[in-house]
Amino acid sequence: MITKVGIPVALQGYAGGKSEISLNGENIRELLQDMVNKTPELGQKIFNEAGEIRRFINIYLNDENIRVLKRENTPVKKGDKVLIIFAIAGG
Repeated sequence: MITKVGIPVALQGYAGGKSEISLNGENIRELLQDMVNKTPELGQKIFNEAGEIRRFINIYLNDENIRVLKRENTPVKKGDKVLIIFAIAGG
């Protein structure tokens, strides 16, 4: 299934300047694997050396962080909105 995934401004340069890319997959893990296949540089910014999503990267499915759902195993369906968002810290 094709799902559109929103890309934050800071990472759009690694996605060909696009604010959104279409990815194929039945769950978040498959979408992210398709992203790595299509845009390897973007994948390096999302994943650490161990292949895990970096701590400061949040992925939302329909306004819910996948960390409170089924993480990378969270299923996606037609019409779902997926966003990749940087966590912001300050002091």
